[in-house]
Amino acid sequence: MGVFGIGIDLVEVARITAAIDKYGDAWAHKIFTDRERGYCEKQHDSAIHYAARFAAKEAAAKALGTGIGKHAALQDLEVHHDENGTPQLLLHGAAKDFAKERGIAHILISLTHTKDHAAANAVAISVS
Repeated sequence: MGVFGIGIDLVEVARITAAIDKYGDAWAHKIFTDRERGYCEKQHDSAIHYAARFAAKEAAAKALGTGIGKHAALQDLEVHHDENGTPQLLLHGAAKDFAKERGIAHILISLTHTKDHAAANAVAISVS
């Protein structure tokens, strides 16, 4: 196993709050999966959690070397928590295909946030 790529991203929570206020549910539906929206909406301050997930998607796209687009759409990159509450990145669609073609076994992520900022790191691990 080896490192295929790494990524990092930082998001201002105020930017996410403004998007939610301006576009409402349509914005969240465009970017986040049903499971992600369900998780965020259960939290006291959903914008902080949306911001962390947005940062994770951007960081993962950087780790893949694709950016957000043809090979990694925003909904192809899903943040999920395992039974211990540890964030995991699930790949779907084009991102899953892209990773498989390049021998990427999984992407490790780490999330953090404050009242004003959310950040994420991602490391794409290859099988070779």
